[in-house]
Amino acid sequence: MNFWHFLVSRVFFKNLGLAVLITALLLFITFKLLNVYTMHRHIINLPDYTGMTMEELSRDPLHDQLTFVVIDSIYDAGRKEGSIVMQEPPPHSTVKKGRKIYLTTVALLPEKVVMPDLRELSLRQAVSLLQTYGLKTGDLQFVSSEFENAVLDQKYSGEPIEPGTSIVKGSAIDLVVGKHGTKVPVPCLIGMNQQEAFTTINQSSLNVGQLHFLDGNNPEHSRIYQQMPSCTLAVNLEMGTPIELWFRSDQHFNFEALMKFFEPDTTQMDATGIENRYNASDTID
Repeated sequence: MNFWHFLVSRVFFKNLGLAVLITALLLFITFKLLNVYTMHRHIINLPDYTGMTMEELSRDPLHDQLTFVVIDSIYDAGRKEGSIVMQEPPPHSTVKKGRKIYLTTVALLPEKVVMPDLRELSLRQAVSLLQTYGLKTGDLQFVSSEFENAVLDQKYSGEPIEPGTSIVKGSAIDLVVGKHGTKVPVPCLIGMNQQEAFTTINQSSLNVGQLHFLDGNNPEHSRIYQQMPSCTLAVNLEMGTPIELWFRSDQHFNFEALMKFFEPDTTQMDATGIENRYNASDTID
C-alpha cells in the first residue's frame, strides 16, 4: 500500500480519530487540574474590615477561608483599641481562597520615645530634632537672655523634663527660649499644610494661635487660606506672638490663584529700601 492509499484508508482515519480523542481528553484533564490548582471557582470579594477588632473579625463568615496577618500597629487615641485601620489588599479586591490579608491595627498602648536634650540648641535645631523624635513643639516661652533664640529649658505639661525620659510619642514639648530685644518678620504661610505652617511659625520664633477650619479639619487637604497678622503687613513682631490661622480644603478652593497674589511684585520695589515689607521701624508689640 503506497502513502496516498494509506491517507484515504480506514486504518488512517481510525488512528487519526483515536489521536484526536486522546488529545481532547488530555486537554480536558489538564484544564480541570488547573482549575483545582488555581481555585478558579473560589474567588472572594474582600470586605472592608477597617474598624473591626480581631475578635469581631474571627466571627466573620469568610474568616476561615482567608489568612489574616497583623504586620503593624499604630497608636491613635481617636480609634478603638485593637481595631483595624488598614488592610492589604484593600476592600473590595477580588482574592482567592486562602489568600493572606495583611492588617494594621490600633496599638493597645501608646508608643513611647526618649526625650532628647534640646538645651543650648538653636530654636530651629530644637524644632527639627523634636520632629525627628516624633514629638511636637508646644508653646514657646521667651525670656530675656544674652543667648538669643537658644533653648534654655524644655518642659512637658508645665514641668521641666530631663533628657532620656520616656514620653508618649506625639507629645507637645514647651520650650523656654532666650531673646535679646530683636523683633521678627511675619512669615508667609498661605498655601501651606498644617505641619509645614506649624514648623515655619515655630522656627520663626512665633507661636501657633487659634485655628479655624472653614471646610472641616482634613490634614491631607487643609491648607492655609488666611493668617493674622498678615504677611502683607510691613511689620515686625515680638518673639512668641501667636499667628492665627484659617484653613480651607484644596479640594474646594483654588490656592494657585491665591498664592499668586502673595508673590512679590519686583516692579513696584523702591530703590530707597522701603520695598522691604519687614521694615524694622514698624512693629506690633
